[in-house]
Amino acid sequence: MSGSATGDGHGVTGEAAPTTGDLSRMTRVTDDVASGFRVGGGDGTRAVRAGLPEPAKHEPTLPGPVFAAHYHLPGDPTGPYTYGRDENPTWTLLERAVGELEAPGQDAVETLVFASGMAAISAVLFSQLRTGDMCVLPDDGYQALPLVRAQLEAYGVEVRTAPTGGDAQLGVLDGAKLLWIETPSNPGLDVCDIRRLAEAAHARGALVAVDNTLATPLGQRPLELGADFTVASGTKQLTGHGDVLLGYVVGRDAEAMAAVRRWRKIVGAIPGPMEAWLAHRSLATLQMRVDRQCATALMVAEALRERPEVTGLRYPGLPGDPSHRIASQQMRRFGCVVSFTLPTRARADRFLDALRLVDDATSFGGVRSTAERRGRWGGDAVPEGFIRLSVGAEDPEDLVADVLRALDASAA
Repeated sequence: MSGSATGDGHGVTGEAAPTTGDLSRMTRVTDDVASGFRVGGGDGTRAVRAGLPEPAKHEPTLPGPVFAAHYHLPGDPTGPYTYGRDENPTWTLLERAVGELEAPGQDAVETLVFASGMAAISAVLFSQLRTGDMCVLPDDGYQALPLVRAQLEAYGVEVRTAPTGGDAQLGVLDGAKLLWIETPSNPGLDVCDIRRLAEAAHARGALVAVDNTLATPLGQRPLELGADFTVASGTKQLTGHGDVLLGYVVGRDAEAMAAVRRWRKIVGAIPGPMEAWLAHRSLATLQMRVDRQCATALMVAEALRERPEVTGLRYPGLPGDPSHRIASQQMRRFGCVVSFTLPTRARADRFLDALRLVDDATSFGGVRSTAERRGRWGGDAVPEGFIRLSVGAEDPEDLVADVLRALDASAA
């Protein structure tokens, strides 16, 4: 599952010619990627082995980043790598790895990596929609979506919105060219039925894109549930160390993905080779991180459930959560984010200040726990005391104790 399944001249397709001993490392990487080497087994095995080239004597397991703006290109440009804005061997390995996680065993998919999650989101929306089209967005999604909506409307695209919960987007689908789903939603953690929405959208001739950032491919696989695109910010739990900006799109429709690829080329929203390499390196620990963080998130949610000052507690993996039933049907893991509300803005600020193992920072999914009062940004329809807590990889008992201690301290 490389980033080049469409055979549009920018990627590796088919079987590569056998390598010889005097070929460069980059050429050997290209040939190994083209050979179609696949991994199997469970999530941990897949995460550790995803995207790696076949073993080559005296070569590293994961080749280092390839820094190249251009490549040797005698004659007609028929090779897989021509110019650094179009393709890079380091991207190719990462794209293949992400594809193996998002759509294991599915050869007819293409993966493209981007400079950020917003670059990936924009690539899908702006490559698929034209003046006069209509699309459906969630009204409780990522806080940058209102900016996207304004830009789409400026281009003459009609935008309808509805909440994620209760599959409310079903009510505004008629006439849509594209349905954008975010589940679980950020930051409210509502969940919708991807399969149900995808079937309804397809019956009306609409494409379906799912923002899979919060779930990760180990939590849910939107393509298997009927989506045409799965889109995510690799900045979050996928890479998990808070030091890389990255995004990706995985799609099953060759024509639609060709348009996404053209958009990436036009706007130049490409990741650096070092960022791509760091992301691929980080995938090896994805299953261990996700399992640890999800288990601890449930413990934190259970502890918060007992606190009288906490209201609006949300975690899809918590029995009794409004989203738990549908989340249990389509998610294999429930994520690392817990959200809740404290009585006032001042109480929330005191709580955040009292935490010692949790950084007051935006974003989520990293190995170090973070939390923030989302109302400070002004873009989310949440109470002033609303907290989004991203659970890291600290010892669960230590993290729970820190959260409870900070709640006690903030009451003064």
